[in-house]
Amino acid sequence: MYEQVSHSLLNEILDKLNPEIKKRDLRHFYTRLGANFYAIYSLFHQLYGHRDDFKAQALRLVETLARQYIARSGLLKKTDIEREKDYGWFLGQQWAGMALYCDGFAKNLKGLESKVSYFQELGINLLHIMPILACPQGASDGGYAVSNFREINARAGTLDDLASLSRTLRQRGILLVLDVVLNHSSNEHEWAQKARAGDQTYQDYYYIFDNREMPDLYEETMPEVFPETAPGNFTWDEGMGKWVMTVFNHYQWDLNYNNPAVFIEMLDIVLFWANRGADVIRLDAVAFLWKKIGTICQNEREAHLVLQLMKDCCQVTAPGVLFIAEAIVAPVEVIKYFGEDAVIAKECEIAYNATYMALLWDAVATKNAKLLNQGIQSLPNKLDRATWLNYLRGHDDIGLGFDDMDILRAGYDPKEHRRFIIEYFTGAYGDSPAKGMKFGSNPKTGDARISGSLASLVGLEAALLTGNADEIEKSVKLILLLHSMILSFGGIPLLYYGDEIGTTNNYGYRDDASKASDNRWLHRPTMDWAKAALRNQHGTVEQQIFDGLKKMIAVRKGIPAFADYNNRELIGVENPHLFVFLRTAPQQPTNAILVVGNLDASPQILDMNTLGNRGHLQYRTMKDLCSGESPTLSNGQLALEPYQFYWLSIQ
Repeated sequence: MYEQVSHSLLNEILDKLNPEIKKRDLRHFYTRLGANFYAIYSLFHQLYGHRDDFKAQALRLVETLARQYIARSGLLKKTDIEREKDYGWFLGQQWAGMALYCDGFAKNLKGLESKVSYFQELGINLLHIMPILACPQGASDGGYAVSNFREINARAGTLDDLASLSRTLRQRGILLVLDVVLNHSSNEHEWAQKARAGDQTYQDYYYIFDNREMPDLYEETMPEVFPETAPGNFTWDEGMGKWVMTVFNHYQWDLNYNNPAVFIEMLDIVLFWANRGADVIRLDAVAFLWKKIGTICQNEREAHLVLQLMKDCCQVTAPGVLFIAEAIVAPVEVIKYFGEDAVIAKECEIAYNATYMALLWDAVATKNAKLLNQGIQSLPNKLDRATWLNYLRGHDDIGLGFDDMDILRAGYDPKEHRRFIIEYFTGAYGDSPAKGMKFGSNPKTGDARISGSLASLVGLEAALLTGNADEIEKSVKLILLLHSMILSFGGIPLLYYGDEIGTTNNYGYRDDASKASDNRWLHRPTMDWAKAALRNQHGTVEQQIFDGLKKMIAVRKGIPAFADYNNRELIGVENPHLFVFLRTAPQQPTNAILVVGNLDASPQILDMNTLGNRGHLQYRTMKDLCSGESPTLSNGQLALEPYQFYWLSIQ
């Protein structure tokens, strides 16, 4: 868009560009810069236009974009152009992801590269390697307290190791996902060290105060993220003699995006990793990016402006790279991290579907779909050119962020229902087989979250300990059912390492002093490759889960209706134990997939006659795509065994 003020500033910036930059071939760069500059200028001005150094910072911003474009390899630039032409490339049903800790999975990057065939065997073609950047040995928060944003942790390997892995993944058609922690740095980062030494330039990179006056104003409305282990949101730094904002842990200093230098630094870091082969950048803790007195300092409008600006800038230098928003917030808020636009994702193309994840766990405990159905109805539609990451477990805890009104509509009391869920998954409720632990208990509110591996939360650990064959079988079926729900729902399914072979809780974390106080390490395992080898032995738990997932992933890739084009219709049914939805192929609306899952440990019936007058559903010609069988109807009724699911192709 042409607009005089921004156009004039762009001309001024281009005149002042470093001569070394001007010498380079920047044809695609200039085209994209011109197309995006009005948006970049508008956002940058909204955030920083009040500053005397606005023009100087705008020049620095454009030079940063140009330098990283020059540093981008020819292969990556070619990929950018291909993805610009096929702008919906990531919405297809062919993608299936896995998230893992590099050290937990294969010790280091070289070890990870040697295991690439394992991902191909399972059908994984999107690999999220959780933080591998330099961080302190002890105070690392699982890699999310970064002490150098441009260096690989020595325990993981080197930049050359990452380059080799990136090439191998690209050759095999596997996307690489890397983390950039936007909200904070380690207190051992060079910026923090300089701030501690009294350098005002770097003190301005953080929220730092001489006394408690301002911190106390913030604390009036800011919630606590880790009330048990890190109460409050500020830490007194003895070396600096000042208070510093530390929302997560005392060793994680929050970056101050009121300062444009911070934005430019972090944008440069995002592009640095894009240039090292990341197809997707996971932006950590984006809900916390902007702090404002009198608010909860989450989901602020300015945080969205920061992300929009970062996306527009990335479109200039590395348009083939996608952003994932790590925003585990209420549905009405998470949808905003796609960007509030009719079609295009203005902020992040991908967001975690934490609501769906939590609702599925609710269904496991209640053995019904009442809250699941209600919660999905309240989940706003995503943008056409954006998608969800659907997952069951990850490195973090399980939060119970259900909307209270949805809980009430499902027939429960919100406070009592959350207490039941926590008690169920910590094994404190009746004969619950779950072996999870409370995490983040807040004695002031009574809130808590849940730690534990998938296998242990569904009862497999307990069943294996007793050797109860029936309970083992039910747990395996439940694991496959839950994965069938994320593979068919719409979006990119993201498995968590170890879940594909039924890995149970890792209690060894208690023996490590640096981890013992954080029970999320319960579900951050070290991969047992002897156990993984059992996937090749018929009849083992490992074989049943691995082969079941492998088949589902392969089948999914051949079903156009499972691409993510807002082509899902939730179907309410009379039986509360069943979760039912319809997927239709955008180009073939009469070719439908009916997904049915029995969430109960007892057999259930779906009366197909109650599904409504949908002219494109002819139930006489059903076929289950996973088993290849055509289920028999008795008087229009479909029988489901405990924890059974169907992907029914209906012509």
